[in-house]
Amino acid sequence: MREGLIGGFLRLEQRLSTGAMAAACAMLVIALLAGFYQILSRFVIQQPAEWTEVIVRFALIWMVFLGSPMAFRQGAMVCIDLLHRMSGARMKRVLDTIVSVAALILVGVMIWWGFDYASRGRVQTIPGLEEYSMSWAYLAIPVGGIFSAFGIVGNWLDPRRLELDTAR
Repeated sequence: MREGLIGGFLRLEQRLSTGAMAAACAMLVIALLAGFYQILSRFVIQQPAEWTEVIVRFALIWMVFLGSPMAFRQGAMVCIDLLHRMSGARMKRVLDTIVSVAALILVGVMIWWGFDYASRGRVQTIPGLEEYSMSWAYLAIPVGGIFSAFGIVGNWLDPRRLELDTAR
């Protein structure tokens, strides 16, 4: 039963982390296309588009927050390399637990305050895109935090140390 729950959670976490990473890649493409259009409109057409700078900035913000779950999942976000290398199996598990709890606390704070900022940002408009609320930008914080929480727990249940395997 326990293995079924852990396996089910890890499958869910894998889907969520993969989906978040795909969305992060899409945000990179959006930022690239908006930046390219900005260059064309400013230097070729001689009519700069004010909205492109805002789109690039917000796409990059969303990209970072949606890409962080994969970094957590791969054990690359918060790491204590030296202690981990010098420790035995039990101490490694203790270090993993301490790091995971600390990361979950941080992510919990991000989720709490991110939703608060998004709620407060409803009345604020995005400069250059006045018809949209600023809460769309602030939502990147709690959404990324929720996905990150799954990645943190997934890494604690099934640790991956990709950066330790390749470090010298």
